[in-house]
Amino acid sequence: MPFFSPSILILVAVNLIPLGGVLFYGWTVFELLALFWAENVVIGLLNLVKMGTVLVLAGRKDALFTMPFFLVHYGLFTLVHGVFLFQMFSPAEDIDFAIFLIPLAALALSHVASYAVNFIGRGEYLRLTAQDLMTQPYGRVVALHLTIIFGAFVVAALGEPLYALALLVVLKTAIDLAAHVREHAKAQSKNDIDA
Repeated sequence: MPFFSPSILILVAVNLIPLGGVLFYGWTVFELLALFWAENVVIGLLNLVKMGTVLVLAGRKDALFTMPFFLVHYGLFTLVHGVFLFQMFSPAEDIDFAIFLIPLAALALSHVASYAVNFIGRGEYLRLTAQDLMTQPYGRVVALHLTIIFGAFVVAALGEPLYALALLVVLKTAIDLAAHVREHAKAQSKNDIDA
């Protein structure tokens, strides 16, 4: 995968939006975590679309059984993760969740672009099984959020200074980028093995 592929450029660009939220709109650690948690929901929903794609376009019938299992398993994982984040980091005052619409739409666009460029355009749907897709989001999400949650505790302990919040966004972007490259390189190597 070229390092400057359209999906990578979009990924980096949309991750600048939360950085702008921190630098120009005073976003807190909770607002960052809430946005990144909502991105997990997008990742899960798009993974269901990928499973549907391998079912319909690649004829992989195992997706019929994997899709409902993934929906329940990933849904519970995301729910528990969300409850934890909201319990640990939610401020006492009400949050205007409307501020997340544009950043979340941009993050979703990044994942949809990757789906179009890599999953469809590069034919990953022909190489990956529903079982591959069942586990695919977990490595990315777990590594990303363990790092972010640890970083959030550090940022909160420091009193949420601007530089620490900005560093948290940069760290998230770097991990997301590495996971993106690894995920698609793995799909490509699966093609090389199958060939």
